[in-house]
Formats: sequence, C-alpha cells, structure tokens
Amino acid sequence: MALILPVENKLPQFGNDCYIAPNATIVGDVQTGDECSFWFNSVIRGDVNFIKLGNKVNVQDGACIHCTYQKYGTTIGNNVSIGHHAIVHGCTLHDNVLIGMGAIVMDNVVVHSNTIIAAGAVVLENTVCEPGSIYAGVPAKKVKDISQELISGEINRIANNYVKYSSWFKKDGE
Repeated sequence: MALILPVENKLPQFGNDCYIAPNATIVGDVQTGDECSFWFNSVIRGDVNFIKLGNKVNVQDGACIHCTYQKYGTTIGNNVSIGHHAIVHGCTLHDNVLIGMGAIVMDNVVVHSNTIIAAGAVVLENTVCEPGSIYAGVPAKKVKDISQELISGEINRIANNYVKYSSWFKKDGE
C-alpha cells in the first residue's frame, strides 16, 4: 500500500483518476491535478515546502520530487513526464515538459513549455531553460530547438501512454 502521510497537518490532495503505485511515497503539502500517476518507488516529499502538479503528470519509477525549506516550492505544469530516477527539486516545470531518465533539475530552475531535459542531464541552480528546446549534458546546456513533431510525437505520446499504463493497474486492482 502506498505511503501517504500528513506533515505539519498537511495531507496530500489528489485530483480525479490518479494512480499511485503500492510502494510510492507521497507526503505533506502535495496537490495534484487529474490523471496523474506515481510509479514504483517514486517519492514526492512536500514536507518542507509545497509541491503542486498539474494534470497528466507522471512520476516514473524511482523518481524524487522535493523542495527547499523556506525558499523554493516545486511547481509542475500539465502533461509533464518525469523519467525513471530523475530528481526534480525546488523548481518550476511548465506544460509539456519531459525530464529524462536520471536527470537532475536543481533549485530555482525554470523549464519553459515544450522542452526536453535529456537523460542524465544536470540543470544547475537558477538556470532558465528556453521554451521549445532540448537541454543535455553536465551541466546542461541547450543543444537544439525542438520540432513540433517531437513535441507531439514524444512529449505528448509519453504523457498519454502513462495515462494508459495507469489504467491497466487501476483495472487489475479492482
């Protein structure tokens, strides 16, 4: 059973039709939109500040979302995929963003819409990622503009697939 706990009298609040894997951990001041999914061993820790997620956000296996005490909450827009073992910390991700597997997004980063952070990238504190771009490397730098085909073909496809995947688990768990 998933671990959902209050912290300082703040209990996570979930939108409609969300999926939470049995070993996901979600604590504190966390608010989600609709059709979000939290996969195996994901950790969403709203203990020291807020975490707010829009609709159709998927937090894949082993990913961690946290925030910074008295400084930076974490805000995530709609249609966002956070890849396996990624770390998203005290930052803002706008709509239609893909955070690749193992990427790290640090405090006070802003990732604008229609942007991909490549697998393994490290986006350093205070970085502003331009909309419609791909960032890669350590430290992450813009490597190219993103095509409309990549936005609809990858970013949207992955977010929609995770809504579909979660339906399999919800159906089988009934």
